[in-house]
This record gives sequence, C-alpha cells and structure tokens, in this order.
Amino acid sequence: MGADKGYDAEAFVTPCREPRVTPHVAAKRSGSRVDGRTTRHAGYGVSRRRRKQVEEPFGWMKTFGLPGKLRHRGLDSANWLFRFTAAAYNITRPRGLEEACA
Repeated sequence: MGADKGYDAEAFVTPCREPRVTPHVAAKRSGSRVDGRTTRHAGYGVSRRRRKQVEEPFGWMKTFGLPGKLRHRGLDSANWLFRFTAAAYNITRPRGLEEACA
C-alpha cells in the first residue's frame, strides 16, 4: 500500500500490517512509524522512485500551469483546464529527457 507522509501515523500503518499488507508510506524525518521491516527491502526504494515520478507532473502543473489557482467553475471547465495543462507538460518533457540523456 503506497501513501504519502500524511499517512505515516500509527492509525494507518498498524492496521495495514494486520492483514499482512506492507505500508510503503513516505517516512517522516522524525517519529516515523515505518521501520526497518519495510525500508530494508528493495521494493520500498522502487516505491519511492515511482511515487516521485507520479508526483512530479502534478507539482509542475501546480507551479507553472494554470490549475495552481483554479479560476473556473464546473467539472467541464476544470477538466478542460487540467487536460490543457497536462498537454503543455507533455510538450516540455522531451527537452528534459534530452538533457538527461546528454
């Protein structure tokens, strides 16, 4: 089960372990409920990298795109704006990929 730092609490982690589910929760710097049983496995590292890959486009959209401060009402308008910003992000990706491969 993957989750962000907000779920690094005993109320979430402990019930996950009861049915033998491994909580891949982003660990807080201090007072984390995620211990070595989870972090010692290679799968936890993979989970962290994948989570970053998923979160990066949303961070870009909120910072540079329009959905950071939504000025439209209604599901159709918000959906259009999200799709437009996602398309803009996809246009900028090849440049970043090109720089990473060079």
